[in-house]
Amino acid sequence: MDSKWDKLLAVSALVIAILIVLLLNSCQKESNTSFAISSSETITIDSTKFHKEPYRPQFHFSPEKKWMNDPNGMVYYKGIYHLFYQYYPEDIVWGPMHWGHATSTDLIHWNHKKIALFPDQLGLIFSGSAVIDIHNTSGLGTKENPPMIAIFTYHNMEIEKAGKLNTQSQGLAYSLDEGETWTKYDKNPIISNLVLKDFRDPKVFWNETAKIWTMVLVAGDHAKFYTSKNLINWELQSEFGKNIGAHGGVWECPDIFKLKVGHSQEEKWILLISINPGAPNGGSGTQYFIGDFDGKSFKTDQKDIKWIDYGADNYAGVTYNDAPNGKRIFIGWMSNWLYARNTPTKNWRSAMTLPRELSLSKVNGNYVLKSNPVEQFKKQQVSEFSKDLISIKTEEKTTFTYDYFNQSELQFKAEAKNLKLVFSNNVNDSLVINYDAKQKTFSIDRRHSGIVNFEKTFGKDVHKTAIPNITSNTVDYQIILDWSSVEIFLNGGIYSFTEQIFPTKPYTKLSIQTDEKQEIRNLTINKIKGIW
Repeated sequence: MDSKWDKLLAVSALVIAILIVLLLNSCQKESNTSFAISSSETITIDSTKFHKEPYRPQFHFSPEKKWMNDPNGMVYYKGIYHLFYQYYPEDIVWGPMHWGHATSTDLIHWNHKKIALFPDQLGLIFSGSAVIDIHNTSGLGTKENPPMIAIFTYHNMEIEKAGKLNTQSQGLAYSLDEGETWTKYDKNPIISNLVLKDFRDPKVFWNETAKIWTMVLVAGDHAKFYTSKNLINWELQSEFGKNIGAHGGVWECPDIFKLKVGHSQEEKWILLISINPGAPNGGSGTQYFIGDFDGKSFKTDQKDIKWIDYGADNYAGVTYNDAPNGKRIFIGWMSNWLYARNTPTKNWRSAMTLPRELSLSKVNGNYVLKSNPVEQFKKQQVSEFSKDLISIKTEEKTTFTYDYFNQSELQFKAEAKNLKLVFSNNVNDSLVINYDAKQKTFSIDRRHSGIVNFEKTFGKDVHKTAIPNITSNTVDYQIILDWSSVEIFLNGGIYSFTEQIFPTKPYTKLSIQTDEKQEIRNLTINKIKGIW
């Protein structure tokens, strides 16, 4: 009896093995080349576990709970990166703004801190910046214990309800314990406003050349530059931008800093201006200007409009004051005002982009601001798969299966030819990334990427961008996917694209397609370790 069963089981196993081989051969013919990648860890979304809720980013900063938008007060001091941010602690939609607070030693792992600034009788706490007053020019600390100074916009809802324009002014708060507790300046506001509706988002920095504090803020359709000796008394010096740049919406969240051009000794000043609406892929985006700044006024001969990111979800980004080694570190809000209030999350909403180091280069004689993930991000990568060369014939495709593309990074070099990448799952969600060499365009199609119907504009269009600065015969790709986002960097950050996605299941398949012979070199697929 046992012997008969053993024979029957053996025959059944052989039949099953043959069927599997036939099935694999059939799939091989259909996809031409197939690489199956088995992760060392299967990741399961557990909605009951903190920081494991559906769509919670696993290696991007997000608030513990409730609503977040613009990054604020980004300053580095005594080995700590401080990130403040627009925060509403009562709901997952925008409300009376506070400043949330988090700290990090590496820009990747974050510690949530208690709320830093609360609304008061002067108004809500809108965006702003923070500095370390090392020489105690303000007199609010001591030289032995210099104050951390936050300068921010007050927004007075009572004045707004009364139908008046002067709803916004600039306030100051200081901390004598490195950002743990804060005291509002007792003579706020430090810059009043009588006639302007939009008058906000001060970015303050110490101008080492002029030995003076400098502020840039925005007033509707232009920027204003101020100087101060003590961070309290400010003098208006100049204005910029009324008749230059993109003006599809109100100007917001300015920043200004200086960078060397490549490895040369040439230096240029960069002015960031966020704008909503009016971005190239709809809604919110951040433009930049390259020029010169003499400590009082900014000038540029730039004619074209330049964008720091060409995706739909990188807004209100600013850079760190006093980052080590003179680096210019940028973080943006990874959302868009078109649909920010409606994204399909439950007890929290919004995340920040990966921190990025900015650099300045020249391409075809034009200045280009490049952005790349900070060096520390590499420590989160665990190699899963690598291949030196993959040759794809005309009208063929290469397919990879992997249990969790939504927490991974891909890097490879391709010829500057047509190339399409399709991330998908077994419920027909698909994210399509397409490089069109003939039209010199790059596009992201998230129309079928998962949940898209929470707002009519989210999944409406393919986001297509002209990429004239891709001038080489090859294109370097870096594609980083988290549970609800994709960030793409081309040719070392000459172009970057940031988009939110909400797949109903993780992407488990990647198809690389071409309509002409193509070689993919140095392909690596890395798992990204979570930070929570």
